[in-house]
Order: sequence, then structure tokens, then C-alpha cells
Amino acid sequence: MTYRYSYLGPRGTFTEAAVQALRARGSQAGGQAAQSDALPCPSIQAALEAVRTGEAELGVVPIESSVEGAVTATLDELAVGTELVICAEVLVPVEFALLARAGAELSTIKRVGGHPIAQPQCRRWLTANLPHAEWLPAASNSDAARQVAEGQLDAALAGAFAADLYGLVALAAGVHDRDGAVTRFVAVRLPGEPEPQTGSDRTSVVAFLADDHPGALMDILGQFAVRDVNLSRIESRPTGDGIGRYCFFIDCEGHVAQARVGEALMGLHRICSEVRFLGSYPQARPPAAGGQATGPAVAAKSDAEFLEATGWLARIRSGQA
Repeated sequence: MTYRYSYLGPRGTFTEAAVQALRARGSQAGGQAAQSDALPCPSIQAALEAVRTGEAELGVVPIESSVEGAVTATLDELAVGTELVICAEVLVPVEFALLARAGAELSTIKRVGGHPIAQPQCRRWLTANLPHAEWLPAASNSDAARQVAEGQLDAALAGAFAADLYGLVALAAGVHDRDGAVTRFVAVRLPGEPEPQTGSDRTSVVAFLADDHPGALMDILGQFAVRDVNLSRIESRPTGDGIGRYCFFIDCEGHVAQARVGEALMGLHRICSEVRFLGSYPQARPPAAGGQATGPAVAAKSDAEFLEATGWLARIRSGQA
């Protein structure tokens, strides 16, 4: 059986909520697949590997938290191995509950678990309410809830919706240090033709430095700046090949089919040892209270001026100017 989705499981994770949001959108990346068409996986790596092996069409994984930043396991997995491309993204509001077995009280909680990204989003709350509890990371928040149900943990930070799945109760709701926390999830597939332009798109790449020299990062940034392409995120990660060897994960506004974005990527290709294209896809809009998208999408900048300059240069080269 080929699953429509693979995702970071087990059931009851925020990643499953992202899958449901993609389904509700009814896009190519979502559709109206049944729950049985979704394959929960024990790790981000397993969810992406299911796509690479053909067990699933799309893998849904977290890539960025508004509080903690990049999900490095996702970034590192996209940078190596069989190439995958992003075809959709969705923003999911993240609010935790402290889940425990019936009859538990805060004073009895000694071991708390959750995904490693959950703990920094609730650090002050944990210090104030469970100062003596030990934090134990789990593969996912839902996996931590499962461990609570099995008696391996006393409590878990997870979505309140996971309580019924594992027969738990919420000792505390609205657990967080910052209001309005959001996690960005992406749907990835095997490489193919990029998603159609929408007028509000994002393009993602991984750029590997050819060599470490003064101004290397400026060389990368300059490819976008001179073409008026706005970067929405850039993050360095070690390649694992030695100290000082880095690659850069770059998100920019626009679509690879746009002249200015395409030229910027060509510029990267000239100066980098490798550029891995991670896809052009519609930008997700930040959700308002209640999880509904708010405000109009930000329109991509026009290519008109860039194309006019390209035509001007072509006329000069041909002797027509």
C-alpha cells in the first residue's frame, strides 16, 4: 500500500494536525484522503525515508518554530541523501497541555517528557510549576503521552487533543512561555516540476560553500540583494566534513520561474560547490486566533524591471540598441 502521507507520529502530534490542515486546504498537497492513508512514523528521518522509498507520496515534518527556530533534524535530512522537494507549507498554532494519568497532581510529577522543541517553549512554566521534575526528551510529544499511559513518565507536554487518544487528563492547559507560538510544517515529495506560481511563493535551497574565505557569506547574500530578492530566512549548519565547513539553508520570497529568482539561483550555482533546490511552493499565511489564516497574501514583486533590463542588455549585445 502506498500512503498519501507519512508524518512524525504517533497519532496525536502537532504534525498530524498539520496533515489535517493540508487535507482541509484541498490542495495538491492535501486532498481529501482518509485517515487510513496517513502513515505515522517514529522519527522525522523515517517520515522522509518513507517518501524516498515510495511507501508514501508526501512526507509532513516540522521545519521551523517561531520560538525555538529551525528544526535541525529536518534541515539535516533534507541536505543529504536522495533529494526531496517541498511542495507545500502550513503554519500550526502550538499550545501545550500537561497530560498525566487520572488522579495525578502537580506535586506528584517527577518525570516530564516531550519533543526536544517543546521544552524551550515551556521552560519558564516548567521552572515555576515543576521545579524539581526531570525533563526526558521523546521522539515526539505524542510519544511522550504514550509513555505516560504506559507508566514510563509521569506527565507529558503535548497537544490537549492527545489526551483522549491515550486515556490521559490535562493537569494544566495553555502551557507556554509565549503567546501565539506557531510551528511551520512542510510537505515534501520526490523531485519533479515545481508547484505552479501563485503570486505569493517561497523558494528554498541549500547552498554549500566552495571554500571558506573572507566575504563568502556576503557573496551568497549578494546574489539575492542585487536582484531585489528578499530573504525570509538563512541559517548555517555544519556539513560534518570538518570544522569551518558549513552549508546555508535559504528561504527567499518568489518562485524559481521568476526571472530574478532564477538568476539568483544561477548566481549561487556559479559560486558554490553545490546548490540543492528544495522547491518553490505557496507561502502559508500566519494563522489568527482560532487557527484561521488572516490577512491577504503578500504579493510577490514584479519581474517587469528585471526583464526590461535583461532585454536592454540583449539589444546591446546584438547591436540593436
